Amino acid sequence: MSAPIFHGGGITAAAATFGGRPEDWLDLSTGINPCPTALPEIPKKAWHRLPDSYLVDEARRAAGDYYGSGKILPLPVPGTQSVIQLLPRLLTEGGGARTDGKVAMVDNRVAVVAPTYGEYTRAFISAGFAVDTVGDVAAIGARHRLAVVVNPNNPDGRTWPVETLIGLHDRMKAANGLLVVDEAFGDAVPALSLAGNMQRLSNLVIFRSFGKFFGLAGLRLGFAIAHEDILKRFEEWLGPWAVSGPALSIAGSLLRSDVSPIRRLIDERAAALHSVLTGVGLQVAGRTALFALVDHARASDIYTHLGRHHILVRKFDYAPAWLRFGLTPGPAADLRLGEVLQRFER
Repeated sequence: MSAPIFHGGGITAAAATFGGRPEDWLDLSTGINPCPTALPEIPKKAWHRLPDSYLVDEARRAAGDYYGSGKILPLPVPGTQSVIQLLPRLLTEGGGARTDGKVAMVDNRVAVVAPTYGEYTRAFISAGFAVDTVGDVAAIGARHRLAVVVNPNNPDGRTWPVETLIGLHDRMKAANGLLVVDEAFGDAVPALSLAGNMQRLSNLVIFRSFGKFFGLAGLRLGFAIAHEDILKRFEEWLGPWAVSGPALSIAGSLLRSDVSPIRRLIDERAAALHSVLTGVGLQVAGRTALFALVDHARASDIYTHLGRHHILVRKFDYAPAWLRFGLTPGPAADLRLGEVLQRFER
C-alpha cells in the first residue's frame, strides 16, 4: 500500500499547528467555488426513503443534457474519488479494457500525465500496476493498458485540445487500451470536454465533479461518463444506493438551472485572486477558473507566514516551490489575503 496523500481542506490540522479557531481561518487550499450555490427545494421523501430509481434516472438525464453526452447518460457516483479507486478493477476483473469483445493483451502498465492529482497513481500502484508518469500525451503508447489525463489539470491548469485527446483515445483503442479523462475542473470551460464525442469514443471514461463548480463538495457527488458496459461494472461495484436521495435531487435541479451567474461569479473571483497575487509580485505559473498556482523560491516560508495569519493554501511535497491558492469568497477576503502577503518579508 502506498503512502496516503495529503490534500487541501485540512483546517482542523492547520489550526492545531498554527493556532486559532478553525471557523476563523480563511481556507484557500481547495479548488472549490467559495460561494456555494443556493440549494433548491428538496422533497421530504428524498430524505425519508432510500433513493428510488426515478431519482437516479432524473439525475442521469439532467447530467446528460448538462454535459452534452447525448444518449450516453452519466452515472451518479459518491464523489469521483470513489470510482478512481475502482479503475484498477476495470483491468483486472472486467477482462481488461475491451474493444469489440477483444481483451487487452498489452503490458501491465498505466500512464498518468503528471504532475497531477496524486490519487490516480496511488490507486494503481496499490493494485500492483507499474505506473509511468509522463509529461506529454505523446509519451503514451501501445505498452499502456490505461492512460489518465486531467483536463484542465490540477495543479498547474494545463489543458489539452479535444482533437489531441481524441487522437490519444484512438491510439489507446487500437492497442485495446482505455483512456480516462478527468474533467473535474471542466465546468468553466465546456468547450474542452470530450463528452459531446462520447458516442464514438468507446474506450473512454470521463469523470466529472459536481461539488467543485457548484460549491457543494460536502455532497460527495460526481458523475462517470462511459459506454454502458463500463458504467454497469461501476454500478455493480459501488453497490445499491451509492448516492443519497438528497444529492440526486439537488443534482437533478441544479444541472437544469441557468449556471451562467455561477460562471460569472467564479470569473470575478478568479480575476480578483489573480490581481491580489500579481499585485504583491507573485508569479502565477498556471491557473484554472477555481485556483491559481504560484511558483516562488520561498514558497515554504510564504506557506508558514500565511498559516501564522490563519490563511491556508496548498503546498506540494514534490514541488517545494509551488503553492496553490483557491478563490476567496469576496472582497473582504481579497483584502485580508493581500495585506498578509504584503507583510511577507522578502
